[in-house]
Amino acid sequence: MKTYLYSLIFIGINFSIFLACNGNNPKTENSKIMSQTFKKGSFGYDHEFLSKYYNQLITLYSDNGQAAIILSPELQGRVMTSTLEGKSGRSFGWLNYDLIQSGEVLEHFNPVGGEERFWLGPEGGQYSIYFKPEVDFEFENWYVPADIDTEAFNVLEQHEDRVVFQRQMKLENYSKNVFDLDVVREVKLLDEKSIEDFLKVKLNGLDVVGYQTSNSVKNIGSANWEAESGLLSIWLLSMMTPSPGVTVAVPIQAGTLEEKGLAVNDNYFGAISSDRLKNDENTVYFKADGKSRGKIGISPQRATSFMGSYDAANEVVSILEIAEVNANDRYVNSAWELQEDPYSGDALNAYNDGPLEDGSQMGPFYEMESSSPALALKVGESYTHVQRIYHFKGDRDGLNQITQALLKISIEDMEGAF
Repeated sequence: MKTYLYSLIFIGINFSIFLACNGNNPKTENSKIMSQTFKKGSFGYDHEFLSKYYNQLITLYSDNGQAAIILSPELQGRVMTSTLEGKSGRSFGWLNYDLIQSGEVLEHFNPVGGEERFWLGPEGGQYSIYFKPEVDFEFENWYVPADIDTEAFNVLEQHEDRVVFQRQMKLENYSKNVFDLDVVREVKLLDEKSIEDFLKVKLNGLDVVGYQTSNSVKNIGSANWEAESGLLSIWLLSMMTPSPGVTVAVPIQAGTLEEKGLAVNDNYFGAISSDRLKNDENTVYFKADGKSRGKIGISPQRATSFMGSYDAANEVVSILEIAEVNANDRYVNSAWELQEDPYSGDALNAYNDGPLEDGSQMGPFYEMESSSPALALKVGESYTHVQRIYHFKGDRDGLNQITQALLKISIEDMEGAF
């Protein structure tokens, strides 16, 4: 994969009225906040910055105003960033300030950033939706479909704690198969009780922000989606701001190579050196400092419901959660080639940005990603892929309880990995 080099429901006047009616909601914001002085890297700074360039931002706040997320309908219902310490607190999502400020629309892909964006797979291969039929799998032929890059999603519903977005799409894959689909994406800010219930942990005074995205794809075409002509998958990518001390940790299913296959796949941009990637029987560790480009994948035979990171410099634990992975499910393969097995892809991924051969760099940022299984949907059928992102900050004992409960390792394990 080389991604990192680079409506039918109309609501018109009613949409404007709807936003206006919700403008007095103390837990949401749809207009520009009053100008204040915020440090770059803070949630307030990012809110003010994004408000200059996107007109329809929606901000959801917790009851105490400390946990918050910024959403953009113009960017496919993207979670742009989040915080757990109010407007002065750290902003967790990576933003491409230069590209956003330029107003430029790039030909292949517009990497404006954002803490969680909706994409679709596969990226490469004979069933790719990023390459037109019969072209070579080279960057000059690679284009992110506008529906998931530059086109807006509709706002169907807006509430104090959640927003529902929608868009219909028509996509063609490399094998000339056409998909008509309806996408509904709900983004919900989670309260502390919900977080404790989902994770089966106690926060014990930790500061936290958590949100859930429910992403549904429905086949609204006239033909069933068949493996022989290509399948789509839901693909969620979370771009985070790195620091020199970020380590990603992915718990894996134990087992031999013969039983479970590779513990970790690093065959995306070439093998990753042992000072940046290592694993034992139960955990994969990946250095995510934004200084060396590489990507890893975890197969459905190895994946669990969780992956996470620890930022030692800022003492923050971040967790990605999905539903339990079925080892027998097929996942799309995004390799940039005609593939022997187009359904041998990964369920979870992590990416670390770094300089390219010419010294240029998009970020720095790092990513945690999840995918749905390949979607063999009959006409009228739909599938929903749910992902939750959490950030925790507080005393070390409390953070250790989180990592030990969810990742089965300690903070010390993560700090000592490299």
